[in-house]
Formats: sequence, C-alpha cells, structure tokens
Amino acid sequence: MTKINHWLMKSEPDVYSYDTLVAEGEGTWDGVRNHRAANNMRAMKVGDQAFFYHSNIGLEIVGIIEISQSGIPDPTDETGKWACVKVKPVRKLKRPVTLKQIKADPALAEMELIRLSRLSVGVVTPQEWDYIIALSEAE
Repeated sequence: MTKINHWLMKSEPDVYSYDTLVAEGEGTWDGVRNHRAANNMRAMKVGDQAFFYHSNIGLEIVGIIEISQSGIPDPTDETGKWACVKVKPVRKLKRPVTLKQIKADPALAEMELIRLSRLSVGVVTPQEWDYIIALSEAE
C-alpha cells in the first residue's frame, strides 16, 4: 500500500475557492513561486490529500482535496523552472476549522500553518490531519 502524505494548500477564495474547484471538477494548482512551497508540490504524489485553506478572506480550512496529477510544468511560468499539480475535490468539511481555532490549540502549535504562516503549500503531519478532521466534526 502506498503511503499517502498530507498537505495544506492556501488559496484566496475571491481568486480560487473550494466551491470553484467543485464546480470545475479538477483544477490546476499553479503560480507557486516560493521555493519551499514549490518543493512541497514537487514531493506530492497522485492520491496524496490536502486541506483546502481559504486565505486572506475566511482564514479557515474548508475542504479536502486530492492530488490527481503531479509534477506537471506550471503553465503560468515562462521560464520552465516551476512545477504544479492538478487537484480534485474530495469533500467539504462538516464545519470549517478557523485559523483562530488552530492558533488557540496547543496540540497544533507546531503546525507549519502557524510556524511558517506565509507558506502557501505546507506539510501536515498525520496527527495534525486527524486532529483537524476531528475538530471539523465536533458539535
């Protein structure tokens, strides 16, 4: 069985929202120019899952997406140096998990979303993944 890695991918909802991805069925995650974020995207494999995080407006994890194609050239890059991935929606979270909730929770203090707040594509540990899923399902 292939190991599935988990990620967090940020998008401004007024630019590209989770609902837009659902309407499209599959989207290209392009335009990433931060080296660490780009390296994270290069490490992604088909089947890996990511939290879809609405940045700037909302500041919350709203859904789960899956990597459907990896290691493809970024169509927005004229230099040919940057790669991107394609993603498909898996499901919307029962309840969004806000940045405020995450910052207030000691169990998530080491999450890249907190430690590297400007990073647009970050790693999520299995423990963080499960914890956030539980938060999203709590009443």
